[in-house]
Amino acid sequence: MNGPERITLAMTGASGAQYGLRLLDCLVQEEREVHFLISKAAQLVMATETDVALPSKPQAMQQFLSEYTGAAPGQIRVYAKEDWMAPPASGSSAPAAMVVVPCSTGTLSAIASGACNNLIERAADVALKERRPLILVPREAPYSSIHLENMLKLSNLGATILPASPGFYHQPQTLDDLVDFVVARILNCLQIPQDLLPRWGEHHNGSHD
Repeated sequence: MNGPERITLAMTGASGAQYGLRLLDCLVQEEREVHFLISKAAQLVMATETDVALPSKPQAMQQFLSEYTGAAPGQIRVYAKEDWMAPPASGSSAPAAMVVVPCSTGTLSAIASGACNNLIERAADVALKERRPLILVPREAPYSSIHLENMLKLSNLGATILPASPGFYHQPQTLDDLVDFVVARILNCLQIPQDLLPRWGEHHNGSHD
């Protein structure tokens, strides 16, 4: 199996709930175990941007997401924001990689400062200290100098900053195509197989001298 078998997926309160939901679906299809974390702000954004109405309690949310994605029993595990006994909170048992998508600038700032005020921030802190892949997908425009300084700091610490900036060279026809572009880039960074987007040059038929 290419890429990590266990992944922490966190969603915070920036626009772009579709990216997180699509990534969750793809990870389930690739038979990965997903430890799912979500902020209250992200739940509000999701209700605004999609027709997905998540239950508020972790156990009910876990059952809902498992049915929504067709996950196997135990494949998706949902934890409350202050569940300090959850595996993502400790370097000894945390998943091998973490993605925060979408990543709000508030979460970006908290991770950059090592705040650890909730499980999302602590899980990201664990990923950094254990030198494990941490992919942050901010969605903001324009970026302030504070945002850029936090991104540079985290990049220097080993995190991957992957803005939700879809390309157009694949000639997208729908909004789903734009979402898939970003999700494909995340999966590529995780080294998980994906067929959402061909890699650059894969289907190039140009002549060769």
